[in-house]
Amino acid sequence: MSIYVNYEGKKMPFSIPTGWNVISAQDKPPICGCTDPLQEIKQALDNPFGSPKIEELVRPGMEVVLLFDDLQRPTPAHLALPEMMDRLNRGGIPDERISGICAVGTHPILNMEQLKKKVGQEAFARLQGRIFSHDPYASSNVIIGKTHRGTLIEVNQRVAFADLIIGIGECMPHPIAGYGGGYKILMPGVCSYRSVADHHFTWMRHRHSRVNRLDGNPFFEDIVDAGRMARLAFKLDLVINEKKEVIRAFAGDPMAEHKEASHFAQSLYSVPLPKLADVTITSAFPLEIGVQATKALDMASFCTRSGGAIIWIAPQKEAGSIMPLIQEMGRSKSAGEFHRRLIEGDIPDSLKALGISYIMQIVYYKEKSEKFSVYHVTEGLSADQVKMMSFTYCATLQDALDRVSEKFPQADVAVFPSGGTVIPAVQ
Repeated sequence: MSIYVNYEGKKMPFSIPTGWNVISAQDKPPICGCTDPLQEIKQALDNPFGSPKIEELVRPGMEVVLLFDDLQRPTPAHLALPEMMDRLNRGGIPDERISGICAVGTHPILNMEQLKKKVGQEAFARLQGRIFSHDPYASSNVIIGKTHRGTLIEVNQRVAFADLIIGIGECMPHPIAGYGGGYKILMPGVCSYRSVADHHFTWMRHRHSRVNRLDGNPFFEDIVDAGRMARLAFKLDLVINEKKEVIRAFAGDPMAEHKEASHFAQSLYSVPLPKLADVTITSAFPLEIGVQATKALDMASFCTRSGGAIIWIAPQKEAGSIMPLIQEMGRSKSAGEFHRRLIEGDIPDSLKALGISYIMQIVYYKEKSEKFSVYHVTEGLSADQVKMMSFTYCATLQDALDRVSEKFPQADVAVFPSGGTVIPAVQ
């Protein structure tokens, strides 16, 4: 049986070994963006879910804060912010009573040039003197309480004292929170480092903290609790393709619009599987650069049985961003030991400058090496570097197939030609 994976924009065909039963090989073709993203944003703002329009939420004299994500996300804040500010103006709020805060979470703090690049010339000029990057380490962050699960919530001072808080972000499949977007612009977006660490490290390995699950997902539900406590009132979420084009926009109450946006994203990226696979073959395409290439491996882990094998195909030609992960993987601590170290606040010095979500990946990758046999087909990493990750290096896909078929002569096999954006849905 001839089949393929996508690799750097080209099809890489291969033959399935005798004795293997393919349970899925569905490809997800690229999804085109909408023809007029600004009009799509306006349409969403005109028809919010579970909320009045922005201009109907405000009252004269209010101090309004607009939250937007950082340069690691493709959200077109340069389109959304001016439109939202215009609507606030119509509701009686002049620009002088509007502030913008980049919700970096524990990512690097943006300088003014980076903020200008993110929000565009018009929004930057209108927010002059009132545009900031959140600092998760700031002593001015304000403790506002604890969630029902006991997570300490400490938020940006301007958020804590604002009269109205509105967010702009992206909704895409998320390996732990179910889907990005919604209240995530608040937690971790504008929370303190210790709040994010408390939340993320506590719930990161719960069996229900996973992609394509919102109800009963403690990681997600604690984020919702934090967002409501901090009074995020309105959210615009965009579903965006790998070319950074807007596909659809959703707006309104953060919970209501996020539910709609997540359901739409699921319809685009979900791949049904009748059972867990013995072997999963996944390409990082179309997210092949840096840390993004790891998403395909994350998704494969959700549909492969314990003790099974994953063939992970990724060029890794720009692997600099994952080198701290590889180096820490080479140390002897198990996933459980490293996780306990994080819970105790003992973060290795070499990782302290990195975001918490990045540090979490080390636990997940140690866990994958303990749970699966991972065969990494890559050009950009050396055999020694792959060995440090406790994975098996393969120079070619055929080499990986030969090795895995020796270990698994009979196997149910899932193939993800574009594994970077799929959501495996085991029935």
